[in-house]
Amino acid sequence: MGGVVSSIFGGNKEYKSDNSAREAAAQQIKMQEAENARMKAQNEEERRLEAEKLAARRSARLRGGSRMLLSEARLTPETGLQQTLGSSEMKS
Repeated sequence: MGGVVSSIFGGNKEYKSDNSAREAAAQQIKMQEAENARMKAQNEEERRLEAEKLAARRSARLRGGSRMLLSEARLTPETGLQQTLGSSEMKS
């Protein structure tokens, strides 16, 4: 027990010259920092995807199912097409 106590209070010079424990601790800290950076990037990506989904849902809710028409020929879907392809005259 005296060896442990004396090493704590500087009695044993062997522990002071041993840098392998410090190097191992420094390496472990670097690995933890890299893991933290990776986790942070992953969390930011997940937040960005969730924000995109929320924006898409909000946009769909605001439009309420109305779609943009590709052609001006059919402005009201209930009445149908008034002219056919290739003809310029209107049907009654």
